[in-house]
Amino acid sequence: MVKLIKTVSDSLWATLGIVAAVSGAAVAVTVSFFELTVSGALALYFVIWWTLLFAVLPFGVRSQAETGEVVKGSEPGAPAAPALREKAIWTTLVAATVLVVVAGILPLSGL
Repeated sequence: MVKLIKTVSDSLWATLGIVAAVSGAAVAVTVSFFELTVSGALALYFVIWWTLLFAVLPFGVRSQAETGEVVKGSEPGAPAAPALREKAIWTTLVAATVLVVVAGILPLSGL
């Protein structure tokens, strides 16, 4: 799975396609099975996705100082290769799962 995500993330369009397809599927499942409105599912997904993005961003990051390749004029602590496309795909996969779980739990809590 990791190798597949690295391969897909090489292309901007493939990354956008995966993110859109998985996000749309998660919202569709939530709307059809858990009685959320489309706007409610999108809002909940948006909050979950952004929260998880900030949790995923630090994973696997090495600074320019650690790699020994500091670009002149930049901060040595800046990421050498942040892998943002991979992180967008991972965030989308985890957020879709969390959305479905949260939508399943919401009716049990009376909300």
